[in-house]
Amino acid sequence: MIGKGMGFVDAMVEDWKAVRRNDPALPAGWRGRWEFVLCYPGVHALWLYRLANGLHVSKIPVVPRFISHLGRWLTGIEIHPGAKIGRGLFIDHGMGVVIGETAEIGDNVSLFHGVTLGGRGGEVGKRHPTLEDNVIVGAGTQVLGPITLGKGAKVGAGSVVLEDVAPGSTVTGEQARVRDGSGPLLRRIEELERRIEEMALLLGSSTGQEVA
Repeated sequence: MIGKGMGFVDAMVEDWKAVRRNDPALPAGWRGRWEFVLCYPGVHALWLYRLANGLHVSKIPVVPRFISHLGRWLTGIEIHPGAKIGRGLFIDHGMGVVIGETAEIGDNVSLFHGVTLGGRGGEVGKRHPTLEDNVIVGAGTQVLGPITLGKGAKVGAGSVVLEDVAPGSTVTGEQARVRDGSGPLLRRIEELERRIEEMALLLGSSTGQEVA
């Protein structure tokens, strides 16, 4: 099985449609067809993924991961053989894209370069994101953990997404937060502030000046 029940030729047709639909730089006619076959690393990565995925589903050991490794070396795109990918995925430029083992991608999804569909560490079972149909993820975005980006959601470039995104929503920006160990961190900051105040008082005393 390739993708969602597609044969390899059917999958290539879907890849062609996805590139034609999403990339205005693709020339028309025979030139465009040759560029599609020879010059699109996102397409090459998908072809190798489908081969690896078919072997993975058939429980062939080692070889699927080796094909994935070869795909990363050739294209700069890493797709785990266990990922589930629907029809019409468009990977634009593609360098640095990582798609984890339990990631699930619906139909007509677009990923730009530097996107990671990864885990946060410590999870078991479902560890990677689910992207429903027609999702667009901007360049350099990190989508981490077993979260869901709803149908038609758009994520701006450089975002860090750690929570579910509702269908049709647009999200942007970083979400870096201190979640664990915040108590010790705050105590350390308070201790440093106290020491600075003491040093200021000592300095004021030594110079005979009042410290505000």
